[in-house]
Amino acid sequence: MAIGKNIRTYFEGTWHDGDAPIMRAADHGAWLGTSVFDGARYFDGVAPDLDRHCARVNRSAEALMITPTVSTEDVVAIAWEGLARYPKDAAVYIRPMYWAIDGDPSAIVPDAERTGFAICLEEIPLAPATATTTLGLTRFRRPVLESSVVNAKAGCLYPNNARMLAEVRGNGFGNALVADAMGNVAESATANVFMVRDGEVLTPIANGTFLAGITRSRHMTNLGNDGMQVRETVLTFDDFREADEVFLSGNMSKVTPVTEFDGTHYQVGPVTRRVRDMYWDWALSAP
Repeated sequence: MAIGKNIRTYFEGTWHDGDAPIMRAADHGAWLGTSVFDGARYFDGVAPDLDRHCARVNRSAEALMITPTVSTEDVVAIAWEGLARYPKDAAVYIRPMYWAIDGDPSAIVPDAERTGFAICLEEIPLAPATATTTLGLTRFRRPVLESSVVNAKAGCLYPNNARMLAEVRGNGFGNALVADAMGNVAESATANVFMVRDGEVLTPIANGTFLAGITRSRHMTNLGNDGMQVRETVLTFDDFREADEVFLSGNMSKVTPVTEFDGTHYQVGPVTRRVRDMYWDWALSAP
Protein backbone atom coordinates (compact mmCIF):
# COMPACT_ATOMS: atom_id res chain seq x y z
CA MET A 1 0.00 0.00 0.00
CA ALA A 2 2.10 2.87 -1.24
CA ILE A 3 1.22 6.30 0.09
CA GLY A 4 4.47 7.96 -0.95
CA LYS A 5 6.90 7.75 -3.85
CA ASN A 6 10.45 6.64 -4.64
CA ILE A 7 10.09 3.31 -2.83
CA ARG A 8 12.97 0.90 -2.23
CA THR A 9 12.56 -2.59 -0.78
CA TYR A 10 15.13 -4.79 0.96
CA PHE A 11 14.18 -8.46 0.66
CA GLU A 12 16.16 -11.70 0.70
CA GLY A 13 19.50 -9.91 1.04
CA THR A 14 19.08 -7.43 -1.83
CA TRP A 15 17.77 -3.91 -2.32
CA HIS A 16 15.09 -3.65 -5.03
CA ASP A 17 13.80 -0.49 -6.69
CA GLY A 18 10.08 -0.05 -6.21
CA ASP A 19 7.35 -1.69 -4.14
CA ALA A 20 8.63 -5.27 -4.49
CA PRO A 21 6.37 -8.26 -3.64
CA ILE A 22 7.59 -9.95 -0.44
CA MET A 23 4.79 -12.23 0.80
CA ARG A 24 3.06 -15.29 -0.68
CA ALA A 25 -0.65 -16.09 -0.48
CA ALA A 26 -0.11 -19.07 1.83
CA ASP A 27 2.33 -17.31 4.18
CA HIS A 28 1.11 -17.31 7.76
CA GLY A 29 1.44 -13.53 7.81
CA ALA A 30 -0.85 -13.09 4.82
CA TRP A 31 -3.37 -15.69 5.96
CA LEU A 32 -3.51 -15.14 9.72
CA GLY A 33 -2.05 -11.69 10.20
CA THR A 34 1.19 -12.55 12.01
CA SER A 35 3.16 -9.49 10.99
CA VAL A 36 4.93 -6.69 12.83
CA PHE A 37 6.63 -3.51 11.70
CA ASP A 38 8.18 -0.35 13.01
CA GLY A 39 8.60 3.10 11.58
CA ALA A 40 11.45 5.57 11.75
CA ARG A 41 12.05 8.80 9.88
CA TYR A 42 14.92 10.13 7.76
CA PHE A 43 15.12 13.87 7.06
CA ASP A 44 17.89 16.44 6.62
CA GLY A 45 20.41 13.60 6.51
CA VAL A 46 19.52 12.21 9.96
CA ALA A 47 17.39 9.28 11.19
CA PRO A 48 16.60 10.06 14.85
CA ASP A 49 16.33 7.06 17.20
CA LEU A 50 16.66 4.64 14.28
CA ASP A 51 18.41 2.13 16.54
CA ARG A 52 15.53 2.20 19.03
CA HIS A 53 12.96 1.59 16.30
CA CYS A 54 14.98 -1.33 14.94
CA ALA A 55 15.31 -2.81 18.43
CA ARG A 56 11.56 -2.48 18.94
CA VAL A 57 10.66 -4.34 15.75
CA ASN A 58 12.68 -7.29 17.06
CA ARG A 59 10.84 -7.13 20.40
CA SER A 60 7.53 -6.93 18.55
CA ALA A 61 8.39 -10.05 16.58
CA GLU A 62 9.10 -11.96 19.78
CA ALA A 63 5.81 -10.78 21.29
CA LEU A 64 4.00 -12.23 18.28
CA MET A 65 5.95 -15.51 18.60
CA ILE A 66 8.01 -14.76 15.49
CA THR A 67 11.78 -15.22 15.69
CA PRO A 68 13.62 -12.04 14.64
CA THR A 69 16.37 -13.10 12.26
CA VAL A 70 18.32 -9.84 11.92
CA SER A 71 20.15 -8.15 14.79
CA THR A 72 19.28 -4.58 15.70
CA GLU A 73 22.71 -3.44 14.53
CA ASP A 74 22.28 -5.15 11.17
CA VAL A 75 18.80 -3.71 10.64
CA VAL A 76 20.23 -0.25 11.26
CA ALA A 77 23.13 -0.88 8.86
CA ILE A 78 20.83 -2.22 6.11
CA ALA A 79 18.52 0.77 6.48
CA TRP A 80 21.41 3.22 6.11
CA GLU A 81 22.61 1.31 3.06
CA GLY A 82 19.24 1.88 1.42
CA LEU A 83 19.00 5.50 2.55
CA ALA A 84 22.29 6.28 0.80
CA ARG A 85 20.33 6.32 -2.48
CA TYR A 86 18.14 9.23 -1.33
CA PRO A 87 19.10 12.91 -1.39
CA LYS A 88 19.81 14.51 1.97
CA ASP A 89 16.72 16.71 1.76
CA ALA A 90 14.37 13.75 1.18
CA ALA A 91 11.89 12.81 3.91
CA VAL A 92 11.77 9.01 4.05
CA TYR A 93 9.65 6.63 6.11
CA ILE A 94 11.77 3.65 7.24
CA ARG A 95 9.69 0.52 7.79
CA PRO A 96 11.40 -2.72 8.90
CA MET A 97 9.04 -5.68 9.20
CA TYR A 98 8.76 -9.37 10.01
CA TRP A 99 6.07 -11.94 9.30
CA ALA A 100 5.58 -15.63 9.92
CA ILE A 101 5.87 -17.89 6.90
CA ASP A 102 4.66 -21.24 8.25
CA GLY A 103 2.54 -22.48 11.13
CA ASP A 104 2.59 -25.51 13.37
CA PRO A 105 0.32 -28.53 12.60
CA SER A 106 -2.69 -26.59 13.87
CA ALA A 107 -1.80 -23.80 11.41
CA ILE A 108 -2.65 -21.22 14.10
CA VAL A 109 0.63 -20.99 16.01
CA PRO A 110 3.43 -19.57 13.84
CA ASP A 111 6.51 -21.66 13.19
CA ALA A 112 9.16 -19.65 15.01
CA GLU A 113 11.91 -20.93 12.72
CA ARG A 114 10.43 -19.61 9.46
CA THR A 115 10.42 -15.83 9.44
CA GLY A 116 10.19 -13.32 6.62
CA PHE A 117 12.03 -10.01 6.84
CA ALA A 118 11.99 -6.87 4.73
CA ILE A 119 12.63 -3.14 4.94
CA CYS A 120 10.55 -0.68 2.94
CA LEU A 121 11.83 2.84 2.38
CA GLU A 122 9.19 5.24 1.14
CA GLU A 123 9.56 8.94 0.46
CA ILE A 124 6.75 10.65 2.39
CA PRO A 125 6.89 14.38 3.17
CA LEU A 126 6.90 15.53 6.77
CA ALA A 127 3.81 17.45 7.79
CA PRO A 128 4.32 21.23 7.59
CA ALA A 129 5.10 23.01 10.84
CA THR A 130 1.69 24.69 10.67
CA ALA A 131 -0.27 21.41 10.46
CA THR A 132 -2.84 20.79 13.20
CA THR A 133 -5.62 18.29 13.86
CA THR A 134 -8.86 17.91 15.78
CA LEU A 135 -10.02 15.06 18.01
CA GLY A 136 -13.41 13.41 18.39
CA LEU A 137 -14.86 10.64 20.51
CA THR A 138 -15.10 7.03 19.36
CA ARG A 139 -16.95 4.06 20.82
CA PHE A 140 -14.01 1.78 20.04
CA ARG A 141 -11.35 1.26 22.73
CA ARG A 142 -7.79 0.11 23.04
CA PRO A 143 -7.58 -3.63 23.81
CA VAL A 144 -5.69 -5.24 26.68
CA LEU A 145 -2.87 -7.79 26.69
CA GLU A 146 -5.26 -10.58 27.63
CA SER A 147 -7.09 -10.14 24.32
CA SER A 148 -4.55 -8.65 21.90
CA VAL A 149 -0.81 -8.31 21.35
CA VAL A 150 -0.71 -4.73 22.57
CA ASN A 151 2.97 -5.16 23.51
CA ALA A 152 3.86 -5.35 19.80
CA LYS A 153 3.59 -2.96 16.88
CA ALA A 154 1.54 -5.56 15.07
CA GLY A 155 -0.38 -5.15 11.84
CA CYS A 156 -3.36 -7.05 13.27
CA LEU A 157 -4.04 -4.20 15.72
CA TYR A 158 -4.62 -1.59 13.04
CA PRO A 159 -8.13 -2.52 11.82
CA ASN A 160 -9.34 -1.36 15.24
CA ASN A 161 -7.54 1.96 14.76
CA ALA A 162 -9.10 2.22 11.31
CA ARG A 163 -12.58 1.85 12.84
CA MET A 164 -11.79 4.69 15.23
CA LEU A 165 -10.61 6.99 12.45
CA ALA A 166 -13.50 6.20 10.13
CA GLU A 167 -16.01 6.92 12.90
CA VAL A 168 -14.59 10.31 13.93
CA ARG A 169 -13.88 11.41 10.38
CA GLY A 170 -17.54 10.78 9.67
CA ASN A 171 -18.25 13.33 12.41
CA GLY A 172 -15.87 15.90 10.99
CA PHE A 173 -12.79 15.31 13.18
CA GLY A 174 -9.27 14.48 12.09
CA ASN A 175 -8.41 11.87 14.71
CA ALA A 176 -9.89 10.07 17.71
CA LEU A 177 -9.09 10.43 21.40
CA VAL A 178 -9.32 6.84 22.54
CA ALA A 179 -10.14 5.24 25.89
CA ASP A 180 -8.58 2.18 27.47
CA ALA A 181 -10.65 -0.70 28.86
CA MET A 182 -11.37 1.29 32.03
CA GLY A 183 -12.67 4.32 30.13
CA ASN A 184 -9.64 6.53 30.75
CA VAL A 185 -7.72 8.24 27.94
CA ALA A 186 -5.02 6.05 26.36
CA GLU A 187 -3.89 7.82 23.18
CA SER A 188 -5.23 8.93 19.82
CA ALA A 189 -6.01 6.48 17.04
CA THR A 190 -2.56 7.01 15.52
CA ALA A 191 -0.26 8.59 18.11
CA ASN A 192 0.42 9.20 21.78
CA VAL A 193 -1.10 12.29 23.37
CA PHE A 194 0.02 15.01 25.77
CA MET A 195 -1.88 17.83 27.44
CA VAL A 196 -0.79 21.00 29.23
CA ARG A 197 -2.79 22.44 32.12
CA ASP A 198 -1.71 25.34 34.33
CA GLY A 199 1.84 25.00 33.04
CA GLU A 200 2.11 21.26 33.80
CA VAL A 201 2.66 18.68 31.05
CA LEU A 202 0.70 15.45 31.48
CA THR A 203 0.36 12.26 29.46
CA PRO A 204 -1.59 9.02 30.03
CA ILE A 205 0.35 6.56 32.13
CA ALA A 206 1.69 3.61 30.13
CA ASN A 207 -0.69 0.94 31.42
CA GLY A 208 -0.05 -1.77 28.83
CA THR A 209 -2.97 -0.97 26.54
CA PHE A 210 -0.91 1.10 24.10
CA LEU A 211 2.69 1.41 22.98
CA ALA A 212 4.45 4.16 24.89
CA GLY A 213 6.20 5.48 21.83
CA ILE A 214 9.84 6.19 21.16
CA THR A 215 9.07 9.76 20.07
CA ARG A 216 6.91 10.18 23.21
CA SER A 217 9.90 9.16 25.31
CA ARG A 218 12.17 11.53 23.40
CA HIS A 219 9.83 14.48 24.07
CA MET A 220 9.73 13.60 27.76
CA THR A 221 13.53 13.53 27.91
CA ASN A 222 13.85 16.81 26.04
CA LEU A 223 11.30 18.50 28.31
CA GLY A 224 13.08 17.20 31.39
CA ASN A 225 16.41 18.50 30.14
CA ASP A 226 14.71 21.86 29.61
CA GLY A 227 13.54 21.95 33.23
CA MET A 228 9.93 20.88 32.65
CA GLN A 229 8.99 17.43 33.94
CA VAL A 230 6.19 15.39 32.38
CA ARG A 231 3.79 13.66 34.74
CA GLU A 232 2.41 10.29 33.63
CA THR A 233 -0.99 9.81 35.21
CA VAL A 234 -4.55 8.59 34.74
CA LEU A 235 -6.38 11.13 32.58
CA THR A 236 -10.06 11.36 31.74
CA PHE A 237 -11.85 12.99 28.83
CA ASP A 238 -12.88 15.76 31.22
CA ASP A 239 -9.21 16.42 31.95
CA PHE A 240 -8.71 17.07 28.24
CA ARG A 241 -11.72 19.39 28.22
CA GLU A 242 -9.95 21.44 30.90
CA ALA A 243 -6.56 21.47 29.13
CA ASP A 244 -4.81 24.60 27.90
CA GLU A 245 -2.86 22.81 25.16
CA VAL A 246 -3.03 19.34 23.59
CA PHE A 247 -0.61 17.80 21.12
CA LEU A 248 0.00 14.40 19.56
CA SER A 249 3.35 12.64 19.47
CA GLY A 250 4.16 10.12 16.77
CA ASN A 251 6.93 9.08 14.48
CA MET A 252 5.22 10.17 11.28
CA SER A 253 4.89 13.85 12.20
CA LYS A 254 6.75 14.10 15.55
CA VAL A 255 4.50 16.85 17.00
CA THR A 256 0.96 17.64 15.90
CA PRO A 257 -0.90 20.42 17.75
CA VAL A 258 -4.57 19.76 18.51
CA THR A 259 -6.96 22.69 18.09
CA GLU A 260 -10.20 21.01 19.18
CA PHE A 261 -11.47 18.05 21.17
CA ASP A 262 -15.19 17.37 20.72
CA GLY A 263 -16.20 21.03 20.90
CA THR A 264 -13.45 22.21 23.26
CA HIS A 265 -11.01 24.48 21.42
CA TYR A 266 -7.32 25.15 22.08
CA GLN A 267 -4.66 27.50 20.88
CA VAL A 268 -1.33 26.18 19.61
CA GLY A 269 0.46 27.12 22.82
CA PRO A 270 4.02 27.86 23.88
CA VAL A 271 4.74 24.40 25.30
CA THR A 272 3.66 22.68 22.09
CA ARG A 273 5.82 25.00 20.02
CA ARG A 274 8.74 24.50 22.42
CA VAL A 275 8.43 20.71 22.22
CA ARG A 276 8.58 20.85 18.43
CA ASP A 277 11.60 23.19 18.44
CA MET A 278 13.44 21.03 20.96
CA TYR A 279 12.82 17.88 18.95
CA TRP A 280 14.31 19.34 15.80
CA ASP A 281 17.22 20.89 17.69
CA TRP A 282 17.98 17.51 19.26
CA ALA A 283 17.51 15.53 16.03
CA LEU A 284 19.81 17.72 13.97
CA SER A 285 22.52 17.86 16.64
CA ALA A 286 22.47 14.21 17.79
CA PRO A 287 25.66 12.25 16.96
